Amino acid sequence: MLDKLPDNCGLDDVQNSLYVIAKVQRGIQAANAYGNLSQLEAAQRVAKWTPQYASYLMHVIASK
Repeated sequence: MLDKLPDNCGLDDVQNSLYVIAKVQRGIQAANAYGNLSQLEAAQRVAKWTPQYASYLMHVIASK
């Protein structure tokens, strides 16, 4: 990812890229250790937290 940054990028760009890489690696490790959810399962959980978006989430998932 860092090799895709432009030559004129700043320190903030490099720091952000390193942050994103670290977060993705932690997410992969967590998924490997604890399992993961299907897109439908995730949408169902989010729908419980945000009932105003429940029908929209289910519509988006159903259309895939």
